Amino acid sequence: MAWVYLVIAGVFEVVWAIGMKQSDGFSRFWPSVVTIVFMLASFALLAMAMKQLPVGTAYAIWTGIGAAGAAIVGMMFLGESRDVLRILCVCLIVGGVVGLKLLAKPAA
Repeated sequence: MAWVYLVIAGVFEVVWAIGMKQSDGFSRFWPSVVTIVFMLASFALLAMAMKQLPVGTAYAIWTGIGAAGAAIVGMMFLGESRDVLRILCVCLIVGGVVGLKLLAKPAA
């Protein structure tokens, strides 16, 4: 179940990162509310995942999902650059996340 919590926490990180962008520096009410709610939920799920997963693995995967996901959403929906090097960098992040998952051992 820890891996499910971690993946959902990572997806929620993408939501709050995009929400933060849409909040325009927390000057728009509803995007600010979405950002705060998803941020708290993301942290809570990460904490639950860390009960069973090593901190380094859990945190790196959480941030990797968030970073790659936010970059992909930015490219697809927010008009951010889609040049080859950016896409390659996102692929490297995804590769690192997959590698950490494959090498993970339960926390001591």
